[in-house]
Order: sequence, then C-alpha cells, then structure tokens
Amino acid sequence: MGSVNSNLPSRHAIKDFTDLDVWKSAREMRRQIYALAKWLPEFEKFGLAAQLRRAAVSVTANLAEGYGRFGYQENVQFCRQARGSVYELRDHINTCVDEGYISGDEGAKLDAMLQRVAMLLNGYLRATLARKQSESRIESGKSRLENRNSKFEDREVQAWRGAQSKK
Repeated sequence: MGSVNSNLPSRHAIKDFTDLDVWKSAREMRRQIYALAKWLPEFEKFGLAAQLRRAAVSVTANLAEGYGRFGYQENVQFCRQARGSVYELRDHINTCVDEGYISGDEGAKLDAMLQRVAMLLNGYLRATLARKQSESRIESGKSRLENRNSKFEDREVQAWRGAQSKK
C-alpha cells in the first residue's frame, strides 16, 4: 500500500502495517491491557479479563487486516472496527476503576493512552479517505482525458474513412 498519503510529509516510508504509528501505539496499549488483565481477580478470568484481552487484540488485528486489504473502503471498515474496540476498552477501564481493581489515577493513565490511540486512528482514517478521494480525482481526470482522446481518434478515423471513400 505504501505511505498513507504521499501529499503529506513523511518521516519514513510505510512498507508494512508494523510501520504505522497507530499500530505501534496500539501494540503498546495491548501490552498494558494484557498486564492489567493478569492482575484482575481470578473470578474475572473468563469475564472482564477475557473481554479486555479480546478487545485489545482486536485493535491491532483489525489495523493489520485493514492494511492488508486492497481497497480503501475495506481498510476504512477495519479501522472503524478497531476504533470501536478502543472505545470498548475505555468502558472496561471504567469498570476496573468502579470495581476497585485499579486506582482512579491508573485508570486515567490507561484512558489517556486509549484516547491517544483513538486520535491516531482517526488521523489514519482521515489520511486514508483523503488518499482515496485524491486517487478518485486522478482516475476521474484520466477518464475525461481518455474520453477526449477517444473522441479525437473517432474524428480522425471518420476523416480517414471519408478520404478513403473519395478515392
């Protein structure tokens, strides 16, 4: 897929989903969420802890899968799924605070990290959609040019046929 938007200044070339800043931030978030899930009470092992792990893995997995798709719209859909999982995690963090599993300060730090991932995701979505629009305009321009060339060629063929019929 290359860089998300060639019109934007790039710090480095994007050759793989692992090069995306949003994926890197989401990966760190996933590590911290997994660490939290390990410290939850045993009776939460198949409840809240499992939900935390599932949602955290969903963010990075959807970013990876979306990046691997050929169409922009598919990538956007997977990014939206990832964003939904980020917001689900924010709610789970609130539950952890409410139940006294973590302090309010710990919850606020995790929530700030989740908001940062959401912000990066929104930026990646905007850049992806902008690139799609840009390429659509280029394709539209190519179509108009091809159409004009086709009309010119049709006139040339008609002129040639007219000249041939006069011979």
